[in-house]
Amino acid sequence: MLFSVITRVIGFLFRIYISRTIGAEALGQYQVSFSLFMVLLTIVSSGLPFVVSRLTAKFRTSNDITSERKMVTASVIIGIVLSLTLCAIVIIFIPVLRAIFADDKCILLLLILLPALVFSSVYATIRGNIWGQNRYFSLCITELFEQVARVILFIVLISGLLGQTDGAVVSAISMTGACLCSALLVLIIYIATGGKFKGGKHNGFYKTLIKQSTPITGVRLAGSLVQPLIALIVPLRLVAAGYTSAQALTLYGTAMGMTIPFLYIPSTIIGSLSTALVPDLSAALAKNDTNYIKNRVVSAIRFTIFISVLFIPLYIGAGKIIGNFFYAESLAGILLEQSAWVMLPLGLTNITSSLLNSLGYEVKSMKNYVLGAILLILSIWFLPKLLGINALIYGFGLLFLTTCILNLRMLKKIIGCKLQISKFLWLSCAFVIPSASICSLLCNLLLNFTNCFFALAISCTVGCLFYILLCLVFNLIEINSILVWLKQKFNKKIFKKHKNKKMA
Repeated sequence: MLFSVITRVIGFLFRIYISRTIGAEALGQYQVSFSLFMVLLTIVSSGLPFVVSRLTAKFRTSNDITSERKMVTASVIIGIVLSLTLCAIVIIFIPVLRAIFADDKCILLLLILLPALVFSSVYATIRGNIWGQNRYFSLCITELFEQVARVILFIVLISGLLGQTDGAVVSAISMTGACLCSALLVLIIYIATGGKFKGGKHNGFYKTLIKQSTPITGVRLAGSLVQPLIALIVPLRLVAAGYTSAQALTLYGTAMGMTIPFLYIPSTIIGSLSTALVPDLSAALAKNDTNYIKNRVVSAIRFTIFISVLFIPLYIGAGKIIGNFFYAESLAGILLEQSAWVMLPLGLTNITSSLLNSLGYEVKSMKNYVLGAILLILSIWFLPKLLGINALIYGFGLLFLTTCILNLRMLKKIIGCKLQISKFLWLSCAFVIPSASICSLLCNLLLNFTNCFFALAISCTVGCLFYILLCLVFNLIEINSILVWLKQKFNKKIFKKHKNKKMA
């Protein structure tokens, strides 16, 4: 979780830097091409690492290192062949893409990003192997390294070597370079820790990997397909509603490049929980430990609600000030205030999808997401004339709200009992109102005496603490169990030191 927060904070600040450096229109162009690239990336790097992690854990349990190496080799080959095939398809269909995209520069950006597909296919498989071994430190280091490499490459290129080049082009080049660096790093880690690529017959592993990864890839692909559709539909529908092409791209760049990233901040922590739950629940499922699974599912959902709602009063109370401070763009802050509620269904969608995938219900999870995505597409097609760019916000809300409700109903059936989250959910949402009011009042008051940074820091901290205090008062957070856990950890550490001294 710590590494994920650091990685996402770097990425978040980097996105702010990019938006200030290249501007909203160039950011919109990059987002359009990047959204299509993400669809291709999903195909080569979503299902495979998940399956590789599960099979790695299985082979490690039986100490079958030979099968593990053959499986990793087969996965690398599948990924490389698949990524090269996708690159060829994109190049062949460039005339079609040119007719679809509103700006020809998007084609150039996509071509620059294509080599990253091959690098990412190798990275994904090796990362899955590291994941399956429960080597979370190595896993986090690779993610952090990729983010840092991208930041360094962009800054070096934009300020020196390619200073006169378009900012969107530099962004694409830095992305591809970072993917190459991360692929080389995981290969070094894999080989340095005794990993090898095993020759011989891999037919059985090809079939297993493809069969098990296809449903998971389908789920992720459904999500990724939404992004390019949004990138194509929103600017077109805004133009149809009366905006110019430049205005439409600017609005889209502001919403997707400035506002939406703030909504995904809680998912950083939730994603860390999901990563730890996958091998944990898979092992419990193999042991048929139903009570453990039930407890894990309920506690994971409650934790997700707490983390997601924690940020809502901060955005509602100080959203406009946040937009002005980070982007010097009031529209980004206004959209943030209006879209803060989306974080709750977004977080629940993320955790429930991970839980369903871990329990073997990938296909049903995909169907739920597709239904929500249909509502999103309908929203951004029909509502821009009435709501402008806000149609995108409400579309996202419908997508995640529909998906999380269906996922929760499915989890209830799977574990065979009530999730017991209703009281927790409604109380958490009720605490948003007083917390947001305190945050807003304090922020506006402090702006008369101090600068924007300190006003935001103090007001958001107070709003956050007030929300946590309400959760403690109404027993949504069990502080006693946390203190007991910390005491046990401390006593265990003292005992270990005492034992080492005695042995010495």
